[in-house]
Amino acid sequence: MSNKPLVFERTLDAPVSAVWEAITDKNKMKHWYFDLKEFKPQKGFEFSFTVEKDNKQYIHLCKITEVITGKKLSYTWKYQNEPGDSEVTWELFPEGDKTKLKLTHTGIHTFAEAKDPAFDVSNFNEGWTYILGTSLPGFLAKEKVAG
Repeated sequence: MSNKPLVFERTLDAPVSAVWEAITDKNKMKHWYFDLKEFKPQKGFEFSFTVEKDNKQYIHLCKITEVITGKKLSYTWKYQNEPGDSEVTWELFPEGDKTKLKLTHTGIHTFAEAKDPAFDVSNFNEGWTYILGTSLPGFLAKEKVAG
């Protein structure tokens, strides 16, 4: 498995402030990302969420490693009782009334030891492609209409 990070860049039809809120407000995140019990964009804050796939629960354990308000959010991403450790970084760049979003997910190759096909890089690619291409832009469009 390649140790190259997954990198996605998307231009979103919303200002940086709206995108930042969407990626840091747990009440907004549940509409397009995951339903988190708690989330605070503070370095050192730990959060978790569970995803069920093929009748198996995957408990995601995350810890925020960097926050630059309105610009950058990074957190570790690993799984309970599984080998491997990765990191997700969201970077926001203003482009007029739009936002360029760059998401980088490093360390996915470290999950290979788990020998679970759910950890295949293609699944991460598919998940982030959906989240960044459909789920988040759809949420932001609804927010814009509602706002």
